[in-house]
Amino acid sequence: MAGPLVHSVEVTVRYAETDQMGRAHHGVYVVWCELGRTSMMREHGVSYADLERRGVYLPVTRLNVEYRSAAHYEEPVRIDTRILEVRSRTVRFDYELFGSGDRLLARASTELACIDAEGRMRRLPEDVRAALTAASR
Repeated sequence: MAGPLVHSVEVTVRYAETDQMGRAHHGVYVVWCELGRTSMMREHGVSYADLERRGVYLPVTRLNVEYRSAAHYEEPVRIDTRILEVRSRTVRFDYELFGSGDRLLARASTELACIDAEGRMRRLPEDVRAALTAASR
């Protein structure tokens, strides 16, 4: 993945994440992206739990996944995450998921919108925007 500040986290494909052929179900790739995103945010001082205590929520408003290869039971998967763009009310993330031997499993992207407890769009708190902007460089 081109660009600075790529955050990597690894998981191992669990049995519950597979189908009868031992391949990871397509839906679990989205869960792995969430793991990459929340891990990256936490590493840069932005915790979902802290945001929610402050009445700030970041639901996914856009998701795109391009599947390239299947992950298999007990295979290690590396999720590389980077922040593509931070705006006043939204954040965009890119992901690349790799299996054994750096085999590309999928590319994905998400966009998250900042909302309040009533579901209204709001600006990202300045400290959150600053931390995410710093993590995108």
